[in-house]
Amino acid sequence: MTRRALRISLFTYSTRPRGGVVHSLQLAEALVALGHHVHLFALAKPGRPGFFRSTAVPASFIPVEERDDEPLEERVLRYTDAYVRHLEREIAGGTRYDVYHAQDCLSANALLRLRDGGRVPAVVRTVHHVDDFTTPALVRCQRDSILRPDVRLVVSAYWQRRLAEEFGVGAHLVHNGVDRRRYTPPASAAARAAIRAALGVDASTVVLSVGGVEPRKNSIALLRAFARARPRLAKATGRQPLLVIAGGATLLDHHTYREAFEEELARLLREGVLEPSDLWRPGPVDDDTLLALYRAADVFAFPSVKEGWGLSVLEAQACGTPVVASDIPVFREYLVDGVNAVLVPPDDEGALGSALLRVVSDPALATRLREGGFATASRYDWRASAERHAALYGELV
Repeated sequence: MTRRALRISLFTYSTRPRGGVVHSLQLAEALVALGHHVHLFALAKPGRPGFFRSTAVPASFIPVEERDDEPLEERVLRYTDAYVRHLEREIAGGTRYDVYHAQDCLSANALLRLRDGGRVPAVVRTVHHVDDFTTPALVRCQRDSILRPDVRLVVSAYWQRRLAEEFGVGAHLVHNGVDRRRYTPPASAAARAAIRAALGVDASTVVLSVGGVEPRKNSIALLRAFARARPRLAKATGRQPLLVIAGGATLLDHHTYREAFEEELARLLREGVLEPSDLWRPGPVDDDTLLALYRAADVFAFPSVKEGWGLSVLEAQACGTPVVASDIPVFREYLVDGVNAVLVPPDDEGALGSALLRVVSDPALATRLREGGFATASRYDWRASAERHAALYGELV
């Protein structure tokens, strides 16, 4: 292990608030706080010159055009080529780093091409989770980015086992963290009331979900569960239930799933099960708005069928928001049913709706989950994550 300051490059596929992007920003800032020199790289769409939130870490944004009706396979290749061309120019200009660390398969494949050509020394790749891709280009992109890097990292023991079982490769476990200086509960009941009023949800029982509408987030099941529980939520609280689905920017094409979500929503509206005012989809939000939503929510719903770790869960817990999550292996690494979350089978919409109702109607349960959530969030720190990363980088260098 080396103690000298390292020159570290971190790569991500977007500037929008997705889990891997948040991970990159938080890790970069924590590494800088340890005394290392870090440079961020990200693909950026026209009109989006920076990350979704400000950072003092130097960054380069590789422009990629949005092309309507472009096949996903062509987009993947074009984005990877854009990364390669940008890095070739930097290398030709004399820019070198001790560590090249990719958070996604696009940047990992770009770095692997440069490594194979002798342009970069080694490639580190964090595998947050393994997607169920069907597009051949993405299947190859993901597989190569798992099999071929020099060092692999994962954020949960579950994915460490999965990589060993399905790909026959080892990976170092380095947990995510949560910025507890930023993600904090409201200072008082009055402060929370002011936040809710500013968001326009002061008369609502707020069920918050983060991540947008996509299969992995189990969005249709959440919509149905909320619709099923809506009358009981209204009766229990005396307020209008409101489902808030924030986020949603992603490289992947979830068009078919989103169409199915819209069809299901239209059916529920047509049958009078839901009203238009019962659902708010603000889309990708800035960091301040996300923080306000966490603080305003009565319950955080995260019924994912697949996650790498679940950064949003820790953020919600750090803000004092009770959590209802799916009972899947990765969540069971740090969530205990009835202690710091209510866990439900991801395919049981009735159980999900009932869990939401229990949390908002049982003050003792909500208090227990808040206290357990605070204790859980306090165990995961970005500085500790950065120290572990730096130790692994040092061994590689």
